[in-house]
Amino acid sequence: MKNLVMFFFVVILAVVPLFIHKDTDFGGADGQAEKAITEIAPDYEPWFSSFWEPPGGETESLLFSLQAALGAIFIGYFFGFGRARRKYSSKQ
Repeated sequence: MKNLVMFFFVVILAVVPLFIHKDTDFGGADGQAEKAITEIAPDYEPWFSSFWEPPGGETESLLFSLQAALGAIFIGYFFGFGRARRKYSSKQ
């Protein structure tokens, strides 16, 4: 029951801001950094450019979400494996 309540609150925390701030573009830090750099040093030349640009913002968001999910799975597995190893090694 406790996990279900916590899951419900997480969903609320994720969904409520989308309804409060309607018609808002959630821009990333990359765009803000580029804007700040061009304001400070208009003649700045980047060191390199991307070899592949995603076809749209949705694809970029999908790849970012996939990266976050894979990282969460890896971290969850690492902590779960360590906890299970400690639990079963103390019983032997």
